Amino acid sequence: MSDAVLALRAAIQARLAADAPLTVLIGPDRVFDEAPRAMRGLYVVHGEVEARDWSAGAERGCEQEFALVVWAAQSGSARQALEAAGLIVAALDEADLGLAGHGLVNLRWLSSRLAREPRGGLPSVTIRFRAATEPL
Repeated sequence: MSDAVLALRAAIQARLAADAPLTVLIGPDRVFDEAPRAMRGLYVVHGEVEARDWSAGAERGCEQEFALVVWAAQSGSARQALEAAGLIVAALDEADLGLAGHGLVNLRWLSSRLAREPRGGLPSVTIRFRAATEPL
């Protein structure tokens, strides 16, 4: 299970790093596994993931619901966070990604949610996806 999660995460990282419109908006190298300290501007962080068995008979499979979170490091930039989220959805929804050691059966956008951090009011957009993978 964890190898499927890591393979999908790496493929997503590569796809977003290569997406020119997203890079223009947020800058290069702004997609992280963990939230960086004292980051300025827009950035994206891999969020929570829930993986489940998606096997059928003798065929093994993994279903993942996961999140990417777009953070805006200033309180007035909810619009830019929403724009970045839209670009991420466009880059990943129904994308055909190559995963190391796994085949991607499908990848679909599920939802997006704009919220504000309670203490500082910083906006974030949580984007949820569903993916199904099978080992090669």
